[in-house]
Amino acid sequence: MNSNKLFYVLVGVIVVAVFVTIVLVIRNVGGGTSKPVTLQFWGVFDDHTAFDKVISDFKAQNPGIDVKYQMFTFAQYESGFVNALAAGTGPDILMIHNTWLPKHGDKLAPMPATGVPDTKNPFTLQNFKDQFVDVAYQDLVYNNLIYGLPLYVDTLGLYYNKDLFNTAGITQPPQTWDQVNADVQLLTKLDKSGNIIQSGFSLGTSQNINRSTDIVMAMMIQSGVQMTSTDNTSATFDETVNGQRLGEIALQYYTNFANPRNQDYSWNDSQHYSIDAFTEGTLAMMLGYSHDMQTIRSKAPRLNFAMAAMPQASLTDVRNFANYWAVAVAAKSAHPLESWKFVNYLASKEGATTYLNATDRSSARRDLIDLQRTDPDLGVFAVQALSARSWYQADNTAIETIFGNMIDDVNYNRASIPDAMSKAESQVTVLMQH
Repeated sequence: MNSNKLFYVLVGVIVVAVFVTIVLVIRNVGGGTSKPVTLQFWGVFDDHTAFDKVISDFKAQNPGIDVKYQMFTFAQYESGFVNALAAGTGPDILMIHNTWLPKHGDKLAPMPATGVPDTKNPFTLQNFKDQFVDVAYQDLVYNNLIYGLPLYVDTLGLYYNKDLFNTAGITQPPQTWDQVNADVQLLTKLDKSGNIIQSGFSLGTSQNINRSTDIVMAMMIQSGVQMTSTDNTSATFDETVNGQRLGEIALQYYTNFANPRNQDYSWNDSQHYSIDAFTEGTLAMMLGYSHDMQTIRSKAPRLNFAMAAMPQASLTDVRNFANYWAVAVAAKSAHPLESWKFVNYLASKEGATTYLNATDRSSARRDLIDLQRTDPDLGVFAVQALSARSWYQADNTAIETIFGNMIDDVNYNRASIPDAMSKAESQVTVLMQH
């Protein structure tokens, strides 16, 4: 009897062990997790309505993963997530600016090189190139690792007052900077004392022009300036290209619009902020991003304006300037695979369509650009994403200050064009070598 009892006990133990093993295997094969996972997602500019539907759609497909989104103000965002990550209380998923990889790449977890397990369409490097515009690969991929996926790409476009154009007899917005010069002289009006009462274009200064430093960078890139060395260890925007200092020529061109002695004079520091002047109807043209559209319409709902492509140095080599945010995974996330699974879905055609519909942004995905190109508001910006450029910025905030000071040094006669450029180049190089 004792031996029989022992036999039945052993059989029972084996049966229980096999049952437990089968259960664990089934759960692993099904991709399940022992506990539901909640991912913290931090962003800026977009409130929760931008992500509510895409998160609910993702949860329907992945019931074991929840995502909680939190929006921060721009002023508190960068320092906030840096401090939170350092303290171990930061998010799993975060929005990053397209220039942040040099500054914050060490705080991010790249996508697994083999793609994300249990994902229908993992993003390989080739998938990335095929699906997204070129500038995103330049900004978000380093050493063949993907550090972020873009949801949209914004570019500088031309906003113009149709009533002022009609009055001046101008039938079409300018496509080149040469055409800009001709139009500015028709559109700018001075009083008897030489004060600007109607401006043709808000160009030339730094403080009262929306994204003035982006405009100068865009002009440099359009003209063929190599902003940094090939190994990204020094700034080179004051270097000679084919025997010409193209960076200096671009800075000279830009500041000419704020020089009363120049025939293109149309702006100065006494003008209202460019977006305000435009909504007041005293400014004929300004450069801005697609999101400025909503600001203009809210300030001046009856203003008769339209958007056009950014003027170019060459229509056979179109170059636009990119400014956008992407989604990344924090290196300290306790759930990197689940986080990347959500990021993959968010940037997929299905997820991106939901996000773009909620935010009225221009797509970073090539397949959605084709759908947006005929949109009366977003079409110009969507198409421009294909030719968008960016450059390696060691610290975008510090560089913005350096470029702003460079413009002011010229306008206030604190330095010549060559000296101002040389100083700015040296300061950016110092940032890159730290």
